[in-house]
Amino acid sequence: MICDRAPSGYSRWALGAFLALLFCVAMAAEEPVPAAPARLASRSLLTSVTATPSGLLFVAGERGHVLISRDGGEHWVQSALPVDVLLTGVCFVDDHVGYLVGHDETILATVDSGDTWRIAHFSAESGQPFLDVNCAADGSVLAVGAYMTLAVSRPPAKNFQIGEMAAAPLQTVHHVARMDDDAELEQPHLNAIARASNGVVYVAGEAGHLYRSEDEGRHWISLPSPYGGSFFSVLALDDSTVLVSGLRGHIYRSIDRGLHWLQIESGTDVLLDGAARLTDGRVLVVGLAGVVLVSDDLGQSFRRLQMSDRKGLAAVANGPKGPIVVGENGVHRLQLESGK
Repeated sequence: MICDRAPSGYSRWALGAFLALLFCVAMAAEEPVPAAPARLASRSLLTSVTATPSGLLFVAGERGHVLISRDGGEHWVQSALPVDVLLTGVCFVDDHVGYLVGHDETILATVDSGDTWRIAHFSAESGQPFLDVNCAADGSVLAVGAYMTLAVSRPPAKNFQIGEMAAAPLQTVHHVARMDDDAELEQPHLNAIARASNGVVYVAGEAGHLYRSEDEGRHWISLPSPYGGSFFSVLALDDSTVLVSGLRGHIYRSIDRGLHWLQIESGTDVLLDGAARLTDGRVLVVGLAGVVLVSDDLGQSFRRLQMSDRKGLAAVANGPKGPIVVGENGVHRLQLESGK
């Protein structure tokens, strides 16, 4: 059962008292059940957030909750979904075409800006989730999940090929030793995926595993890891600079596409599980206990802020009226001082 490795693979949403919800989801029905309308959906557990090119905002989370804002996060409207599973990732190709992923190998697609969603893939019997998804401007979609699961869809096809990621070792650089419990881990959970402006794709996973693809996920290489603990966030800052973060406040930065890493002082020991770059160039990293880390120098240093409610944060995105954060206490617009 997927819960066997939950403490390592699912800490991305380990936001206090609701670990059990994320780690040990009840056995799902064989057929998908539509999500129910929820008056307080905007204050429920939300795990992912994204913005379309025109500034439409989408957040997703527990019980199939998906919320849309057309005014920069001032008001939110729940979208009707054909499933009620825990959703873990959302991305949009453009203002109209988007994808959601989640538990029970769920992949949902929309072509009308989230007004309606269709099931592109669903497999309750698999008992495992997709954990993140990334959309390219040409319509290509990559989703990653538990036990090295990889889903790929490339235009003009609208279907997804589901399989296991195969990564070639990088011969020129040795990996650091893994933690003892993970030394023989052959199928790590893939927790996060990001794409650089030049199309290079990065994946961060369990037990320090890091991967890179330069051809839309057709081939992968296993990158050297600076840390044996799990990573839950990866952010491509430019064509060669990438930032990863994870357990115990660990942040690492690479300026050569993941070949070498420098540890960045975070000033915290909480789990970090979301990151974004704002339009003014600042970089945000969020995590448990309401921690918000802000960088003015492209991730070379951070200063620490904290949400007043100290509720765990799972993800952050750049919105048209400022950054949007989601987590244990729903969705909020983050108030920051003006950037430099």
